[in-house]
Amino acid sequence: MSKAKFEDLLKAGVHFGHLKRKWNPAMAPYIFEEKKGIHIIDLNKTIVHLDNAAAALKQIAKSGKKVLFVATKKQAKEIIADKVKEINMPFVTERWTGGMLTNFQTTRKSIRKMTSIDKMKSDGTWDTLNKRERLFKTRQREKLEKNFGSIADMTRQPAAIFIVDIVKEHIALKEAKRLNIPVFAMVDTNADPRTVDFAIPANDDATKSIATILDVICGAIKEGLEERKNAKDMPADEEEAKAPKAKKEEVAEEVTETSTETTEGEEA
Repeated sequence: MSKAKFEDLLKAGVHFGHLKRKWNPAMAPYIFEEKKGIHIIDLNKTIVHLDNAAAALKQIAKSGKKVLFVATKKQAKEIIADKVKEINMPFVTERWTGGMLTNFQTTRKSIRKMTSIDKMKSDGTWDTLNKRERLFKTRQREKLEKNFGSIADMTRQPAAIFIVDIVKEHIALKEAKRLNIPVFAMVDTNADPRTVDFAIPANDDATKSIATILDVICGAIKEGLEERKNAKDMPADEEEAKAPKAKKEEVAEEVTETSTETTEGEEA
């Protein structure tokens, strides 16, 4: 698994925290120094926590479970959408709808409603609707797509949740904790790292910082998915490898038996 590099994190500005007056004292162990009124994050600690988080997420992906990514802030939305789509994981970038996890059955109903509208267009029902009904359904579909489109394939609660900025996404964090879903998160100097299971001390405001952290995280998940795929292919390969060997052993046994019978015949 590719590890995070100090130089890459430094270049991306991962070490820049918030103003000293906005800090959360619980972040003290992860702060290297204060410079011009701004807290500087200790990147050596960021690397340790990032690598630990990446390793854990890799195992979750390898087990075939889903990781839900949450980032509704402007700087992170596009990055999350682009990078997470590549690894086929669910994500929320528009708005966290209250109860999205704690009331998951209602969330699934909304997704099914979206699917039923799509079905109407394919089975001919759409053509039987009048102009007003079509307009209503179109607007309803657009709203549902905006809120739930990116989690349409999430048939059950995720095995883990990854959050960018736990202060902004406090509702998502609260719901995950209530359901005992492991939380991985980028935690800036204004947040409390004790509220998450895998805290990655990092600048959660700069696009470069978010992209750099996500590269490592998504890379680890991709590796986990590839290992899972290879493991699934293994049994078939092993059977093929064993088949000729088994056949060879059967032939050897037959040859031995024939040889024994011939010898006994000659002696007789």
